[in-house]
Amino acid sequence: MAGVIHATARRSTRTALRARSAGHGSDLLTRLRDRRPGLAAGLLGGALAAVLGLAALAVPVMLLWISSPYPDSGPDGALHIAAALWLLAHGADLVRTDTLVGPPAPMGVPPLLLLALPAWLLHRAARDATEGGAGAAEDAPLVPGRIAGAGVVLGYLAVAAPAALFAADGMLRPDWVSTAVCVPLVAVAATGAGVWTAYGRPSGPLEQAVALVLPRDVRHLVLSAEGRPGVSARAAATAAALLLCGGGLLLVGSLIWHGGQTQGALLGLTEGWSGRFAVLLLAVALLPNALVWAAAYALGPGFLLGTGAQVTPLSAAPAPLLPPFPLLAAVPEAGAGSPLTWAVAAVPLVAGVAAGRIVGRAAVEAALDWPGLPAAMAAWTRGRTTGAAALAALLCASVLAGLAALAGGPLGPGALSGFGPVWWQAGTAALAWIGLTSTATAHLVRRRGIRALDAERTRVRRARAEAQGRTPRTTASRIGAPREEAPRSTEPGTGENSGPAEDGSGPRRRWFSRKRDRAAGDRAGRSDEASYASRIFRPDGAGDLYLPLGQAAGPAAPFDPAADAASPSDRAGLPAVPAERAPADDSDGHDDHGDRYDALRSTAAETLVPAPPAEEPAPADSVPGPESGSPPGTPSAHPRDDDPWSSP
Repeated sequence: MAGVIHATARRSTRTALRARSAGHGSDLLTRLRDRRPGLAAGLLGGALAAVLGLAALAVPVMLLWISSPYPDSGPDGALHIAAALWLLAHGADLVRTDTLVGPPAPMGVPPLLLLALPAWLLHRAARDATEGGAGAAEDAPLVPGRIAGAGVVLGYLAVAAPAALFAADGMLRPDWVSTAVCVPLVAVAATGAGVWTAYGRPSGPLEQAVALVLPRDVRHLVLSAEGRPGVSARAAATAAALLLCGGGLLLVGSLIWHGGQTQGALLGLTEGWSGRFAVLLLAVALLPNALVWAAAYALGPGFLLGTGAQVTPLSAAPAPLLPPFPLLAAVPEAGAGSPLTWAVAAVPLVAGVAAGRIVGRAAVEAALDWPGLPAAMAAWTRGRTTGAAALAALLCASVLAGLAALAGGPLGPGALSGFGPVWWQAGTAALAWIGLTSTATAHLVRRRGIRALDAERTRVRRARAEAQGRTPRTTASRIGAPREEAPRSTEPGTGENSGPAEDGSGPRRRWFSRKRDRAAGDRAGRSDEASYASRIFRPDGAGDLYLPLGQAAGPAAPFDPAADAASPSDRAGLPAVPAERAPADDSDGHDDHGDRYDALRSTAAETLVPAPPAEEPAPADSVPGPESGSPPGTPSAHPRDDDPWSSP
């Protein structure tokens, strides 16, 4: 019987475990079937972006090799060159090994236009991987950015590594250090931008990046609260764009000025249309580099055409023997500068003025939020305006320094190891030019804007006043208008008309009346203080400064000056205590504190209370007294004999 029960229990347990595993298996299959594409889609997108980039460079290289009259290297050599150019587009340096004499020659000038190809492909792949691909529904949730971005970067690098190994067997071999740094850096930066775009460009990541670099007080100048570029960021972008546009104008003008040399370099460098087309494509790819070189030339430091051969607007050193390349034909001739080359200083001047105008207008627009204050008080201060302009100059200098570092590099050993602008020189010159001109322009625009805003507000107030039928009074009108005198009273004995004015006694009587009124006010204040002191020093112990032993302070009754003045006093001329506030006698009929308080009161009267001054007669027509029927307790114009707290 026990064996049957045990077998039945084992059978039921096995059935339950089997059903549970079947349920878990169905749930797992459901989750796998409904799972959104994440890491796998990112890996596929990154690999596809790398393959498309390689193909975009390999196709024109193969076409040029096919059409070339000297196809000596074969298709394998053309593919090696395409892989090397793809790595060069990421900023990696190459090494040319087929030199006639000497060691291998480095090539470190990457065409900046080629950098746009892998950056755009990575951006598109990261955005698609985050959104779930082309077949995803519109309301489907987004893939986590870390998963999608990691997949795209890993897939891209999985193709870049074999491409670098393949290019190492050609004539242009990649430099491993620069390749290991530049290719992952470009992949991470472009992928991050794609994920950020897929999430709607939120301002949170930008705020965190700005918070790591800048202090709290100046963050809003780079990134506003709405996630948009701040004042300094917009001013810096405008200045950098104008510098590059000005460099483009200088480049085009120099190419036109040296048109014969440019045409000869394009036609004489190679023979056949295929070779000339290849030279033209290379010149177009290097066109952004030439814009940066021209901008550095306009800033003052210029650029290098070899070690020690610096070209600036003030002077141009003789350069070594250079190949007849079309863009190099625009380089000014060696020698001292001329007024034509000095005129390029207008480019950074215009850029600084534009940046300062943006900062100055922002400083004035801040006053619009405070319409009730003067514009000079509501607008930015001079220090804040200067700080915003300086920050804009610093950002612009950072951008120019980075572009100068990318646009230059070595083109060979020895004298050609330095080619292009020096990044720290270009950044320092941009900081000086943009900083000085933008600060001066910002202060000028701020001052003119404050004046215009004040004038506009004055015009609006005048228009409103005229519409309401009254004339507005400005500060100038109040200053220049004559003083309006109050109407004089005609009653005798009052005001400034006291006494006759014909006999010359009028001004004296008016002066005496004003002096008398001031004295009466002072005595009235001192009389109030005396009343308060009389409430404190009470002989019954009900005051605030003297309490009998064991007696708590209670609420003081309101003091009546009329009743106090009317009651007789027998304690050194001080007001007497009202009868209703007299203390109750003890059980033995003796006041325990009366004797001590009498001694204290007499001592205080002798030491603190001054003697009453002699009363001076006053004119009966101007000084009302007790004879004129004044109510008791009314402050009089002269000291009272029974008020020890009053003084003349």
